[in-house]
Amino acid sequence: MKNKLLAVILFAVISVTATGQDIVFPDLQGFKKLTNYPVYLPDNLWDFINGAADGFLAFGFRDLHVAEYKKGKNVIKLEIYRHQDHTMAFGIYASERSPSFSFTNLGTQGYSVDGATNFFKGNHYVKIRTYSEKPKVLQASGTLAQRVANMLPGETTMPALLSRFPSEGKMINEETYIHDNVLGHQFLSSAFQARYKAGNDVFGIYLIRKDNPDEIIKMAKAYLSVAGMESFLEDENRFVFTDGYNGTIFLSWKENMMVIISGLAKDQADLAYKYTTEILK
Repeated sequence: MKNKLLAVILFAVISVTATGQDIVFPDLQGFKKLTNYPVYLPDNLWDFINGAADGFLAFGFRDLHVAEYKKGKNVIKLEIYRHQDHTMAFGIYASERSPSFSFTNLGTQGYSVDGATNFFKGNHYVKIRTYSEKPKVLQASGTLAQRVANMLPGETTMPALLSRFPSEGKMINEETYIHDNVLGHQFLSSAFQARYKAGNDVFGIYLIRKDNPDEIIKMAKAYLSVAGMESFLEDENRFVFTDGYNGTIFLSWKENMMVIISGLAKDQADLAYKYTTEILK
């Protein structure tokens, strides 16, 4: 009987941790805290954000905790989304940011725009919103954001692979992460993307890293097959071809990393190879 009781307690602890029930919403002076929302999971996220749920699910959404802070007619809503890992949290965060926003040092990175403050830290993506334009309410919203950022555990650095992108010509705060269907292809996955500008040309660089070099080779063969190249020499690792959906593609790889460049013309191979070489060196 004692062992059964311990097993039940252990199961309860694991269940609480798995659904993120360890979230404790901070207090906010002068505001009444309301926490009567359910914990949203992948199978009922649509009940809260409707059509936007698919985007969150694509980045390994695990659970969502919601609270409201009320003072008279003024309301601040807090949403804490938990995702599979730090990379996935960055992915959903980056999909909703714009380089024109006002960025902050909340968590790993955050921004504020029109009464909204969003940031990510570790595997959490946090959204705070008020429709009030009163300075004291906006100040309280900022205070809440800082308290939540301090409360949440996790990494406060950008995903490490982003550091491989060369700084020359890179468009700031436009990096993204694409988990599936990179460039519209099912066989391409887990890519960080950065946008670049050289003269009048704007192009994208996609960087993929896998645990095993064989995964990269398999991916490269699948892409080349789509382009009509069924075979190639084993020591070849740089190709230029036309993708029916994306135009000219520069494809290179080395060991467990792959670089794809889209948006340049075939006669700009020198520029493409310059970036490819720097990334894969």
